[in-house]
Amino acid sequence: MTETEENALKLENQLCFPLYAAARKVVNLYSPYLKPLGLTYTQYIVFMVLWEYKSITVGELGKILFLDNGTLTPLLKKMEKENYIIRTRSKEDERVVLIILTEIGLAMKEKCREIPSKVGSCVNIGKEKAKLLYTTLYEIIDKTE
Repeated sequence: MTETEENALKLENQLCFPLYAAARKVVNLYSPYLKPLGLTYTQYIVFMVLWEYKSITVGELGKILFLDNGTLTPLLKKMEKENYIIRTRSKEDERVVLIILTEIGLAMKEKCREIPSKVGSCVNIGKEKAKLLYTTLYEIIDKTE
């Protein structure tokens, strides 16, 4: 193995590792706020989409959140069991499952209202760096699809 190949296998030379580690740390910052509400981070981001759209297909939700049906289906079943959402088949195409936010799901928005500011204050990198990071991360997402 050449020195270049050897260096390529060092963790410190991998862009993916600090992305992974930072994502885990940031997601973990949400736990103290989500746990008392009985929510996971993934449920929380599903709620954010539903609060915006009120109803959406499973396919559209998956595209927005970069999640596959294997991840979404059990999550949505649990959310339906908690009466946060209703899952129903489209009248136009029965293969399409529509997710509709319930009143209970909509009421969860008020309980989550302060979470973004609380977590945002935990990641203290300044507005300019945060904007740059946001833009860079979406560049990575767009170039890896």
